Amino acid sequence: MADRMAFLTTPRAERERRDAQQRLGDSREVYRPRAPLPVVGGQAGRCMDCGLPFCHHACPLGNLVPEWNRLVADADWRAAAARLLATNNFPEFTGRLCPAPCESACVLAIDGAAVTIKNVELAITDRAWEEGWDLPQPPERSAGRRVAVVGSGPAGLATAQQLTRAGYATTVYERADRLGGLLRYGIPPFRLEKHRLDRRLDQMRAEGTDFCTGVSVGRDLAAGELRAGCDALVVAVGATACRELAVPGCALPGVHQAIDYLTWANRVDEGDRAAPPVSAEGRHVVIVGGGDTAADCLGTALRQGAASVTQLDINPCPPVCRAPGQPWPVHPKVYRETTSHEESGATAAGPRVFAATTLGFEAGPDGRLAAVRFAEAEPADRSPRAGTERSVPAELVLLALGFSGPEPDQGLIAQLGLATGPDGALARDDDFATGAPGVFVAGDAGRGQSLIVWAIAEGRAAAAAVDRHLRGGTELPAPIRASARALTL
Repeated sequence: MADRMAFLTTPRAERERRDAQQRLGDSREVYRPRAPLPVVGGQAGRCMDCGLPFCHHACPLGNLVPEWNRLVADADWRAAAARLLATNNFPEFTGRLCPAPCESACVLAIDGAAVTIKNVELAITDRAWEEGWDLPQPPERSAGRRVAVVGSGPAGLATAQQLTRAGYATTVYERADRLGGLLRYGIPPFRLEKHRLDRRLDQMRAEGTDFCTGVSVGRDLAAGELRAGCDALVVAVGATACRELAVPGCALPGVHQAIDYLTWANRVDEGDRAAPPVSAEGRHVVIVGGGDTAADCLGTALRQGAASVTQLDINPCPPVCRAPGQPWPVHPKVYRETTSHEESGATAAGPRVFAATTLGFEAGPDGRLAAVRFAEAEPADRSPRAGTERSVPAELVLLALGFSGPEPDQGLIAQLGLATGPDGALARDDDFATGAPGVFVAGDAGRGQSLIVWAIAEGRAAAAAVDRHLRGGTELPAPIRASARALTL
């Protein structure tokens, strides 16, 4: 029996990573292949099994964290996998990519180190795949209805898997040549090796989900024709409209959107070409942005052999500990060092320059990008502070400024008569339904740029909404409403 007082006696320990310099020589995942299970079990034992577990509230999926923590601590891995898979279609993705707001809401985090919930989740799902516990779940009977899902990111895939398992004939349409959306082309393999995505897709095929790639709905296939051929249509095209930076020199050769750069690098890893059309090799690189996409660009540029990398973050450097204005259980804005920053080998803030507002890009004698000008940002309005302007060499600039919503010129939006809100997201009611009969919106397309865990929760909830619309009721889980938002102050 596990130590029920481990939260008092066992310190927090993270899952081991490979040596930072060693992993720059390949694109494999940063973690060691298999975490020592006794260590994971001891970490799971730190869970207090709270009477009121706030980790449930912080996770939009409502993951049964204390339950599978206790089962892992007692070495009942199979039962733990069953509890994890009861609420999460893709724990192998969230265990690697989610920033773990559940850990911020852990009761231990009030005045100490939270349970390593994310690491335990990852160990459970990896063990489940190794042991063959995460098997296909084809439906026992057909619902006699057809549903189309447009988009194969985490929201679209979660929607499709839930509906297929409920007996619907479900087809997913993806405009790219491969399935997965940003999981495929936006996330580098050192954070998510693509064989894990392919394995899940194979499971979905075995359950009965059909996939059509290379089909842009609204261009290659009329959206109205698709809607007429099915009983319901779910739009899960994501938020892929990149934010631009309107400063002098933004059109210079050498200035690229981060998502394009990451897509090119991922296509090399997929074997589509020997080298990307744009590489950081031997170049001075500047990344504008401070989020996960910027960190992914940093890790990719380091692996490509960049001469230098500078990351400009307009936000001030966050504190190491929670600020008074961000009390538990909210997910705080604190200083975090990603695996990419660890790989940079720098100290303190690594290659990051905080409170930096970009002023413009300068060309060299050949007319190509040569430098980036920036200044310190005033805390109140992010305007440049007088007398702080400087520049750094730059032969490649990557704009990692996030996304504003779905691409507005997609044909399916006009063809289905979908409305958009002021933030650029597609309008829908609290049950994920649009003004077009039988058309629903799931994921970032309706929520705006968000986390993978929210996308999966949206997919599960949208599937329940479709089932309710078509059958008058549903037994599918609906973890959130469309209006649900993360806990903030």
